Amino acid sequence: MRYSVKLFVLFTLLSCSSVRVNYDYEEAADFSNYHTYNYYSDMNTGLSELDTRRLLTSLDGQMKLKGIRFSEDPDFLINIESRLIPSPNSTSIGLGVGGTGRNVGGGISVGIPVGQSNIERQIFFDLIDSHSNALFWQAVSEDSFKENISPEKREEHLQALVAKVFSKYPPK
Repeated sequence: MRYSVKLFVLFTLLSCSSVRVNYDYEEAADFSNYHTYNYYSDMNTGLSELDTRRLLTSLDGQMKLKGIRFSEDPDFLINIESRLIPSPNSTSIGLGVGGTGRNVGGGISVGIPVGQSNIERQIFFDLIDSHSNALFWQAVSEDSFKENISPEKREEHLQALVAKVFSKYPPK
């Protein structure tokens, strides 16, 4: 019963989340050959150590749901990178002064930004064939980054993000 409640909460978070995900994959890849995974040994996620642990735990859970096992001799490797990018502030106040008379015109306009600029976080999920070392699937997630949220909210957010990212893996 508790598992059902957690799934319901997760899907509720997914439906109202502002995470945007773009996917790309190698059309010739045979996704039925990928049953085991591992992570790049020198992976630098760009996240804090705690958030990296939360993200990898969520990812392990998603892989398990898809029937893909963690292995020391994997079929594919996962590499994760992230970056913070400023999001332009779309709210501004405009002031204008103008005048006209006898076919002469002029004007001055100034836009003043209101509020703080937002920060977006991009996380790249690369799946690389461990035998050929070729990228065969990639997802890039973008969402607003909130630095001052509780650990519980961070975990919920990362679980929802990973669920959304891997909702279209493998591609149909």
